[in-house]
Amino acid sequence: MAESSRTLQARALLQQCLHARLQVRPAERDAEAQWVEIQRGLVIYVCFFKGADKDLLPKMVNTLLNVKLSETEHGKNVSILDLPGSILIIPQATLGGRVKGRSMQYHSNSGKEEGLELYSQFVTLCKKELTSNSKCAEAGVVVEHGTYGNRQVLKLDTNGPYTHLIEF
Repeated sequence: MAESSRTLQARALLQQCLHARLQVRPAERDAEAQWVEIQRGLVIYVCFFKGADKDLLPKMVNTLLNVKLSETEHGKNVSILDLPGSILIIPQATLGGRVKGRSMQYHSNSGKEEGLELYSQFVTLCKKELTSNSKCAEAGVVVEHGTYGNRQVLKLDTNGPYTHLIEF
């Protein structure tokens, strides 16, 4: 099948970081805001489209964790597993938006239940991959993630605007 004729199932945006902090629950009267954070690593924004299914997830995880986009101190590009670095996964429905007139529409995105299920399984697979990698285990790197369906506040320190869009 030609690349241009296949149906898009997911989109991921990768951003290397020196530090990232994501608010997963805002402050309420009786509770402080809750945050997750990582040190040096990779922020993965992910969006699933209608028609995406769990069969796609192993390929996505393999591609995203093994692509050589993380820069070492010596300027060499390696995978996040080889760096090794932590991962922050953020659900990002806006990656599925299309401009219509002067508005954005999100009709191609998966439904809320399907998207939540795919997102949860994606996070689980990323965690499994990191914990089974001896280099990552030794370095104590982690996988953190945002909350699906919530607006979240992100604080990000990067070592360059090194952002990549990958479609599946």
